[in-house]
Amino acid sequence: MSIWWSLHLRRDAASVPLARRLLLGTMETAGVDPDISYDLSVALSEACANAVEHGGDGDGEAYRVTAYLDGEKCRIEVADAGPGFSHAVRRAPIRPAHAESEHGRGLCLIQELADHVHIGNKPGRGGAVVSFDKILKWRHGAPLVAV
Repeated sequence: MSIWWSLHLRRDAASVPLARRLLLGTMETAGVDPDISYDLSVALSEACANAVEHGGDGDGEAYRVTAYLDGEKCRIEVADAGPGFSHAVRRAPIRPAHAESEHGRGLCLIQELADHVHIGNKPGRGGAVVSFDKILKWRHGAPLVAV
């Protein structure tokens, strides 16, 4: 079983729950375990929030969310048109923010919720790309379980 979809979204806070609801609906329809679906939806929300906040320098710019459910794995990718990640951020381990900080927990949270995380930049024009994978578990009697 393989499902994929891609969204081109405006950098607006209202786009974050839209992407999250689409992912949750896809996973529910496919029969993915609700705990796995929830973890991935929180990670997706964090990645989208980062794209909305840091993904460009003007209003009206967009970002892209792509989700792949392929066999026993889900991969999600969020790409924006912003300045991208610095070399130091791409190479350093992801560390949690200071306790008193109001921001800076998103990438750490994604890393805790996913099995594998990749942080990079798009080649050429730039922009950040955050992708993460998680091994799927299925509800008993799931309709779209890979055979």
